Amino acid sequence: PVEEVAPAPVEEVAPAPVEEVAPAPVEEVAPAPVEERSEAAATEPQTETKAQETTEGRVLSSPNARRVAAEQGIDLASVEGTGPGGRITTEDLSNIPETPAPQTGRILSSPNARRVAAEQGIDLASVKGTGPGGRITSEDVLATPAPVPQTDPVEPKETPPPAPPAPQAEEQVAQVSTSEKPQDSLVPFAARMAAERLGVNIDQVQGSGPDGRVSRTDVYNHARSKDRKPKSFITAQSTGVPGERIPLKGMRGIIAERMYSSLQEMAQLTLTMDVDMDRVIALRDQLKDIGSEEAEIVPGYTDFVIAAVAQALRQHPEANSQIDGSDVVLLDQINVGMAVAVPDGLLVPVVQETDKLGLKEIAEETSRLATAAREKKLSLAEMEGGTFSVTALGMFGVDAFTPVINPPNSGILGVGRIRDDVAWEGDIPIRVKRMTISLTWDHRVLDGAPAAEFAATIKKLLEQPLRLLG
Repeated sequence: PVEEVAPAPVEEVAPAPVEEVAPAPVEEVAPAPVEERSEAAATEPQTETKAQETTEGRVLSSPNARRVAAEQGIDLASVEGTGPGGRITTEDLSNIPETPAPQTGRILSSPNARRVAAEQGIDLASVKGTGPGGRITSEDVLATPAPVPQTDPVEPKETPPPAPPAPQAEEQVAQVSTSEKPQDSLVPFAARMAAERLGVNIDQVQGSGPDGRVSRTDVYNHARSKDRKPKSFITAQSTGVPGERIPLKGMRGIIAERMYSSLQEMAQLTLTMDVDMDRVIALRDQLKDIGSEEAEIVPGYTDFVIAAVAQALRQHPEANSQIDGSDVVLLDQINVGMAVAVPDGLLVPVVQETDKLGLKEIAEETSRLATAAREKKLSLAEMEGGTFSVTALGMFGVDAFTPVINPPNSGILGVGRIRDDVAWEGDIPIRVKRMTISLTWDHRVLDGAPAAEFAATIKKLLEQPLRLLG
């Protein structure tokens, strides 16, 4: 028999009281005014791109257009571009009236200009810049007369006529007048060697150091002030006759002095790293096909390297620095210089604000600067302000080398040739294209591990080149 069990009584629970909440007042918002558009404007396609539209905050414009806009003080954000994708060209700027550039309170000047101004006691606010965008160069500072200290006028007082000078006094006056020239103790060996290489009379150099001490910078400034005509950077070519003596003057002398000083003053080290270039080669072939159809400049392999260096410097700001006295200054601009070989010398024009340019814009600017360098049309402003340098010897069959830093930079990257190599996937050999990069850096600024990380970032960007298109 099954015993019946009575169900347990269910306790009734009273529902919790619900607190009534008064509804929040709803604020009435007036509808935004709707801009009336003409019937013609309403029929325009909504996909029209204007120059004000930017990619990652950057106005789409050509390097020439940016340079003209900076020189004329035109705000590119207010210009409508007619180029592909709304790109602003120089033709778009021809119909725009010149307007004064807005005053930002920041004086645009190159590091060399700031150093020369500090040495000569010149206020940069009183100097008119002639560089791109009104940028002040060292030539502008040297052309500005040094300030003359003002003294309160002193009323002349009646003094008895001086007694006739004794013979000994005349000898003392003669000694003082002859001592106005820099004394040997006030001219260090480095400055004297610089003057000798540059063909400068050291007695004519005005020293800016304590008690009139002459520095190498004083010698450089004096050499530049003697001939400010930028038309002749190239010295006379050698005849190549055995036994000929070629003086280290002009461009050759400047290169010799700067490279010697660079190795004497910096703790330079060089590392090398291999980069797989198959993807860069494939991407360049695609750009070459597009460029041939549109008659555009095709980026070279060095352009890819410059673009990668600029982005890597943004990620490693300590590599974009220079030493100023006892301080390491992290520079606020990334301006990559590129070495261009010319007869009897080497020039390093600078791509200004390289990190803000896309690969195509970098190619256009490097092509223009290289042509100007070979035709002896580079201005001094186009060779100032560099914060890092790139030099390539791959076209001569060189794999790796030890480039010398161009002061006051703290680093330089050497680019070797693209060569056939072998990579392994398991036990299977694969043919690849590789290139060796050689990074020289100043150990006073950067240690070995951060320098290797910087080089690794360049390698990664080159092996993923789509990130360089901008």
